[in-house]
Amino acid sequence: MILIKRVFVMMSGGVDSSVAAFLLAKNKKYEVVGCFIKGYNVDGCREADAEDARRVAGFLKIPFYAIDLEKEYKKLVVDYMINGYKKGITPNPDVMCNKEIKFGLFLERALKMGADYIATGHYVRLIKRKKFIPSTRFAPSSDSSRLSSPTDSDCGRRPCSVGCGVSENKIFSLYQAKDKNKDQSYFLWTLTQKQLKHCLFPIGDYLKSEVREIARKAGLPTAEKKDSQGICFLGMVKFKDFLKQYLPVKKGDVLGVDNKKIGEHDGAWFYTIGQRHIGSNFQFPISNLLKNRKPLYVVEKDIKKNILTVAEGENNPALYKNEIYLQNVNFINQQLTTDDQQLVYVRVRYRQPLIKARIMNNESRIKDRPIIHNSKFIIQFEAPIKFVAPGQSAAFYNSKGEMLGGGIII
Repeated sequence: MILIKRVFVMMSGGVDSSVAAFLLAKNKKYEVVGCFIKGYNVDGCREADAEDARRVAGFLKIPFYAIDLEKEYKKLVVDYMINGYKKGITPNPDVMCNKEIKFGLFLERALKMGADYIATGHYVRLIKRKKFIPSTRFAPSSDSSRLSSPTDSDCGRRPCSVGCGVSENKIFSLYQAKDKNKDQSYFLWTLTQKQLKHCLFPIGDYLKSEVREIARKAGLPTAEKKDSQGICFLGMVKFKDFLKQYLPVKKGDVLGVDNKKIGEHDGAWFYTIGQRHIGSNFQFPISNLLKNRKPLYVVEKDIKKNILTVAEGENNPALYKNEIYLQNVNFINQQLTTDDQQLVYVRVRYRQPLIKARIMNNESRIKDRPIIHNSKFIIQFEAPIKFVAPGQSAAFYNSKGEMLGGGIII
């Protein structure tokens, strides 16, 4: 006798979540319910997305609910982002949306409504192991360019992108998706065992091209719909224009790394570390800047004094960091102890190549080096990396592509 499990699928109106719902709906083990999360939106384009999600649910002949989380989304995601920029950091709203909305409030509501699982169209793989088997081996292989897929020897079975069943005797791990270009594990580092045991990621074992082909063959209404770009709640509104509704335009100095003024800007909070900065308010003409100088990049922000410091050229030493400090660190299934220093592979931006590094508890550092920022963890890179901005997320992995966890850069 097959025990039917109830799955609430988050349907965004795009092709990925549509295919996720389709794959689950044709599996007789699941009773599938389609859900659209109504979040905060600036230009109203989400109404069309909601209708697309409803059309797919109708095509699949599954129930459909619109879940209104607009007020919560505004407070927990949008206001979080605005307040971060006001403080001079670069927060990631997608990470916070996953933590607080999709795998937070929505998961809670789905479980109260009788769901066993929630499912999404994220490109990521979920596997389970028995608890007595170590969940992760931090030390990677010597070849940092090779990230192998999880195998039977890792967990006793194939990766289970469509879930393994809720079990208190299992631990759950997230791996990079089959499609490395679309892999979205970076945005999911906040997830916990309590959340993951109720999660399904049906398309993690597919390439994007394969997902499109599945949609076409199935005749899904969203088969040819273009992927969304940028921050989802902004639609066609430019990011800086949105911020200007909440943060003031205020002229300030632009300094070179020699502390000499070379121009002005319209508010330090509108810029992020690593951003290419070329503006009409510079003291020298734009034409001369482009002709005789290399592009300028933001390397430092002083929010209190409203000053930007820029460096010339994308390989300028001022752009590079040897180490970063983390706060709000989450380990998905294994915690570092005070004395641990482990080899990992790190990315500090979406789609950035993984970089070999060492993560350690800040208290285990050499005694003559101070503990700063009240950070519990530090990451030291094997080679310096550039464009690291406070507020961004750093996610770390082992050599087999398992995401071990992450934190916020400070």
